[in-house]
Amino acid sequence: MWYNIWNNITNFISLVRPTDILDILIVAYVIYKLLAFIRDTRALQLLKGIGILLVVFQISIWIDLNTVNFILRNAMQVGIIAIFIVFQPEFRRALEQVGRSSFSKWFGDAEQDGSVNSQTVSEIVRASERLSKTKTGGLMVIERDTKIGEVISTGVQISAEVTAELLVNIFVPKTPLHDGATVIRGNKIEAAACFLPLSQNKDLSKALGTRHRAGIGISEDSDALVVIVSEETGKISVAEMGEIKRDLSVDMLRKILVERLETGRDPGIIKRNLRMWLDKDRRDNTR
Repeated sequence: MWYNIWNNITNFISLVRPTDILDILIVAYVIYKLLAFIRDTRALQLLKGIGILLVVFQISIWIDLNTVNFILRNAMQVGIIAIFIVFQPEFRRALEQVGRSSFSKWFGDAEQDGSVNSQTVSEIVRASERLSKTKTGGLMVIERDTKIGEVISTGVQISAEVTAELLVNIFVPKTPLHDGATVIRGNKIEAAACFLPLSQNKDLSKALGTRHRAGIGISEDSDALVVIVSEETGKISVAEMGEIKRDLSVDMLRKILVERLETGRDPGIIKRNLRMWLDKDRRDNTR
């Protein structure tokens, strides 16, 4: 018996080609990344619902529930189209992540560098601090790999260097550009008074107003980093990938911006610059 089992195993192994192993590894990797991608999204609950329907469909066959079987069988005929409609946000986000991967650099323009330098980060932090102290509402969208030209086109084109003074003046109440978002592309203020999509996440706190929901909304549709200053409390928040970090200090905001935006730099240099900025802020505050 053992000889037959061993013989079957060796025969099976002899039939396996290296391309078969590669094929299995690719499929396993895709399934793993898919599960990791939907783990913390609404898609997981939808997949559970689809699984339950499939179980009910199979049970209806076993115990001859003809009406239920008829309804489910006809519903599944358009199920593929329905899945693409229901999961449209998730499919779009997944394709955008593929486009932002290292593989995409082989098909893109290497000269299109949207990284933000330390001077721009410093100006954004200074502007946020001043807006926070005066309780002036602010909404700054910092574009990264995913281009948001459709958002920029809804606002007023500026194409000016990023300075704290200009950002603060944009958000002065009752001025033409204060209502809406300011989009920063690279090291320039690209446009102001831009319209953003509101987040449809029903789990968000009811305390969040339209400005915060708009900031979260654009972070759901792209990889943009969004700095939000509350008009009511003056508190600073950062939205990224559909999540929001609230009530940030100026030092914490600077740390997040340095880590997220200054790409392609040596981590040791980033840490030294961050320490230098923090020491400078402490010296300024003690004067």
